[in-house]
Amino acid sequence: MAQAMAVKPAPGGGESELQQLPVLLGRLGDQVTELVDTKIGLLKVEVKEEAGVYLHGGAMIAAGGVVAAIGFALLNVAVALAVSLLIASNGVAPPMSYAAGFGATGLFYLIIGGLVAMVMKNRLARHNPAPDRTIAELRKDKQWLKKDL
Repeated sequence: MAQAMAVKPAPGGGESELQQLPVLLGRLGDQVTELVDTKIGLLKVEVKEEAGVYLHGGAMIAAGGVVAAIGFALLNVAVALAVSLLIASNGVAPPMSYAAGFGATGLFYLIIGGLVAMVMKNRLARHNPAPDRTIAELRKDKQWLKKDL
């Protein structure tokens, strides 16, 4: 039959605990350093993810812009020539009808392009690049440190 044995504190146990205090504080310091390193690593990952989102979006916008510019140029010439033919049919001299056709078409595309640029600027301005997960983790750690210390 097993008997429960009471552990008796050693005489002068307070001195032993005081001697272990630097070791415990050293461990606590190491663990806090490790925690901070982990949080910085998480922050780096989140910043890289956000940079990747902007880089990919920027590349796609640039590629779409090149294709749109080619299409815009061809369409603009066609529309300007069509408008100039309509103006020329009203008795306006061909050079003036060409100028008016290209001017009207250019103004139309300038307005449309400005609207598209403003919408995209506002959409990017609404995107929050803050590292939400890191911020949440740091808040949890702050609460934990306040509670435990």
